[in-house]
Amino acid sequence: MAGGRGGEGRLPGSCPAPLTHPGWPGNSAGVPAAPFPGIQELGPASGPGAVTQDKIICLPSHEPQENSSEAPCQQLLPRGVSEQMGGLREVRGLKNNLDLQQYSFINQLCYETALHWYAKYFPYLVVIHTLIFMVCTSFWFKFPGTSSKIEHFISILGKCFDSPWTTRALSEVSGENNKGPTTGRATVAVAATAGPGKAGEGEKEKVLAEPEKVVTEPPAVTLLDKKEGEQAKALFEKVKKFRVHVEEGDILYTMYIRQTVLKVCKFLAILVYNLVYVEKISFLVACRVETSEVTGYASFCCNHTKAHLFSKLAFCYISFVCVYGLTCLYTLYWLFHRPLKEYSFRSVREETGMGDIPDVKNDFAFMLHLIDQYDSLYSKRFAVFLSEVSESRLKQLNLNHEWTPEKLRQKLQRNARGRLELALCMLPGLPDTVFELSELEALRLEAICDITFPPGLSQLVHLQELSLLHSPARLPFSSQIFLRDRLKVIRVKCEELREVPLWVFGLRGLEELHLEGLFPPELARAATLESLRELKQLKVLSLRSNASKVPASVTDVAGHLQRLSLHNDGARLLALNSLKKLAVLRELELVACGLERIPHAIFSLGALQELDLKDNHLRSIEEILSFQHCRKLVTLRLWHNQIAYVPEHVRKLRSLEQLYLSHNKLETLPSQLGMCSGLRLLDVSHNGLRSLPPELGLLQNLQHLALSYNALEALPDELFFCRKLRTLLLDYNHLSQLSPQVGALRALSRLELKGNRLEGLPEELGNCGGLKKAGLLVEDTLYEGLPAEVREKMEEE
Repeated sequence: MAGGRGGEGRLPGSCPAPLTHPGWPGNSAGVPAAPFPGIQELGPASGPGAVTQDKIICLPSHEPQENSSEAPCQQLLPRGVSEQMGGLREVRGLKNNLDLQQYSFINQLCYETALHWYAKYFPYLVVIHTLIFMVCTSFWFKFPGTSSKIEHFISILGKCFDSPWTTRALSEVSGENNKGPTTGRATVAVAATAGPGKAGEGEKEKVLAEPEKVVTEPPAVTLLDKKEGEQAKALFEKVKKFRVHVEEGDILYTMYIRQTVLKVCKFLAILVYNLVYVEKISFLVACRVETSEVTGYASFCCNHTKAHLFSKLAFCYISFVCVYGLTCLYTLYWLFHRPLKEYSFRSVREETGMGDIPDVKNDFAFMLHLIDQYDSLYSKRFAVFLSEVSESRLKQLNLNHEWTPEKLRQKLQRNARGRLELALCMLPGLPDTVFELSELEALRLEAICDITFPPGLSQLVHLQELSLLHSPARLPFSSQIFLRDRLKVIRVKCEELREVPLWVFGLRGLEELHLEGLFPPELARAATLESLRELKQLKVLSLRSNASKVPASVTDVAGHLQRLSLHNDGARLLALNSLKKLAVLRELELVACGLERIPHAIFSLGALQELDLKDNHLRSIEEILSFQHCRKLVTLRLWHNQIAYVPEHVRKLRSLEQLYLSHNKLETLPSQLGMCSGLRLLDVSHNGLRSLPPELGLLQNLQHLALSYNALEALPDELFFCRKLRTLLLDYNHLSQLSPQVGALRALSRLELKGNRLEGLPEELGNCGGLKKAGLLVEDTLYEGLPAEVREKMEEE
């Protein structure tokens, strides 16, 4: 609007008086707040004078009755009266024979009957119209639905304008747009902080025309301390909530239009009737009243004492109203000519380089348009708090203040692989100080949103392991080159597998890849995974998803993949033919894949050493005979299934060393199990076994036997022929006694007997030289029943 930019020369460094005053929009062109000050003063100034002094003075007319049709004041000053008065030495007035009370009566009567209402009430009309204009202008500052939004907006606007973060953010983006990272930073900072009072268009051009000076950027800590960072963070939250609240409606815009239309209508009405009736204010007023019986006169000539003053004030009032009306009309044109319910920060985005500043609408946009009529610098500085990039930079700065290198070093621990690991969980970002820990070997990030690894990642020269758990991360190309040959292990957990960063599949030196996430329903059947051809060193692949088949890209690493783990969370895995191509695979895990039979594709894996089929729906394992083709198979885990029996041809698995059959529905074990001479570990706990075959005594290499949570009532004596047995778990069975032959287990170091029906323990336990008190889990009463010398022997260190 015209004149709106003139406010730029008046803005100090802080929020100006017009912004804090309720009528701040009224001082901008096209957005009038009230009639001219002269109008507000005109009515109150003239009103008291009209009340306190005589309103009208009347004299009787001595015209004869035949001339009664003429105005009583026509002959008040006859022609040549001035010349005659010059030659007279004595002037004698006419005697009216009226006393003071009669004059007062006539004055009052003529004032009420002969004087025109416009001349009579003009001062009061000015006061009333002024009050109406003031109410119309200030109504939205008092109405609860609008006043709270305006006051809140002005409060936030002033804080955003004065915030040190605003200056820092504008300086940073301006510095980035210059030729060098440290060139011209001081010039931009001065332009941002000096305020519009020193930043007119001409002066800006002058400043920009000066040669740029190279200024070393001071440390971030000196530019914004921790307290100021927290205040800026609170401002971001306030702006977010305010925007959501204000953008929902347009009550401010509607209210402003209505009050402007009302003022225009009021202006037109005032202008019309004032132009029509202004001529009714006259100095002489003819008065005819039927008072001849009381006073002796019926015609009077009256003098309106304030007519001259009111006439001049009326023309001044009309002039002021015209000027004010023009501003109202221009405001109305401005309201309907421009899209005030939409506000674009396009110019701010181009000037500051913050491309993510969103456009706003409704009342939020309208208030920004209003503030632009005062000074657009306010909108520019306010836009900093609408930018997510600016907010992320502030969060990063606050993070760096909070997580110092010393604090991070206190969180360093050795993980299961022996690497020095730093684990960070549920932070608003990744502190830059992490990259100062050059000794870091493993980095675990959990529930951290929008991670962008900076170039400082190259300082972690010992980093070999990276875990991204629900933490999407972007990796610049320079950092990809750095990690491509260094990173050995990476874990990525996300909601959907398509969220896995693509740079993960380009890490050529990667040895272990662990992915966890679901395929979308439309892609679950295809189970398409990114190509793994670049992973030339990959040895371990773990995939937890809901795939219905083994991803075809697994065959890309068939020549060197040694361990494959597929966890399907109960979803049925239908196609496993791709497994046949994994010629060098040593370990295979098919967990919770909904398998009802052992897949035949497994029997083609000649190099397979360990197989885990945990948590499936296996009922029969007749296919176990085919495992004799897997001549290197040493570990077979069939636990957490529904297996009811073990077939007799289990005896063919002579090379088997570990067999896990726990958490099934076994009631008996085949005697042929004793022919698995290489068996070292047998776990049949959590079943329904009532007895054990004596042939178990043939397992001379057996070192670990788990029989917990069954229904065993007795143990065969042949079991104690397993001289190498070190761990025997018999807790929670129905045993009533423990055979004295347990003393033959010289290597026994752990024996669990809790939850049985034992009445005592054999003293032959003292012959188990490796069994100590800590390795014997039994009720205290049973332990106390042992001979003292046995207990003393067990308690020896």
